[in-house]
Amino acid sequence: MVSTSARNAKPAAGPQKGRSRQKLRTRRQILAAASALVAAGRRPNVAEAADAADVSRRTAYRYFPTRAKLLAEATLEALRVPMEAALAEAPGGATSRDVETRVVALIDQMQALAISHEPLLRTMIHETVLDNARAAQPRRGTRRIDWIELATKPLHARLGAKAYGRLVSALALCSGIEALLVLRDIRGLSERDAIAVSRWAALAMVRQSLAELSAARRAAGGHRRASGASLSSRRTRAR
Repeated sequence: MVSTSARNAKPAAGPQKGRSRQKLRTRRQILAAASALVAAGRRPNVAEAADAADVSRRTAYRYFPTRAKLLAEATLEALRVPMEAALAEAPGGATSRDVETRVVALIDQMQALAISHEPLLRTMIHETVLDNARAAQPRRGTRRIDWIELATKPLHARLGAKAYGRLVSALALCSGIEALLVLRDIRGLSERDAIAVSRWAALAMVRQSLAELSAARRAAGGHRRASGASLSSRRTRAR
């Protein structure tokens, strides 16, 4: 018998996911309007961006409580163009080698852009690290996740949702400004060495995920062969 709490919990996931997607769309809408204003040579405040996006000012302030955060995000949104261009130039196949090549392109370009925009990215971290917004509401853009998923998309079907989600999370750890800060501020690496370490870590994570998949398949194959041999043996004895 299914408990009342279990019955109630299941349908709640759909609306919750829908609300999360709506929040992300609203955030992107505000950010797109702000980016267009920045591209036009303006430095919009949050209210101006809200008006341009046709979103209530109160809503806009929930996503971007300060002008500094809004402008940092709006400027960084322009990085989508060079990032996606770099990924488009990489092999588009689904083989492990193709994926690894795209991951290298992803890390090299993302970390190079992080270095060239380091002051702005540090400002963004400063504006978000003490943000007390609810976890369900995006505090930062999803650019990094979008690019990681673009580079590794063929692995989703091969690994399955859970293992693929873990890989995306792991790659997010070794890319972007946070990885750069650890490698530069704590480890004292040069820009070149910091990029090399991020690249090595990203490839290691991809290869480990694929190695675990291969091991699981071998184990499953061995189990099937053992089960088949056992069944054959029982049939032989029955004769």
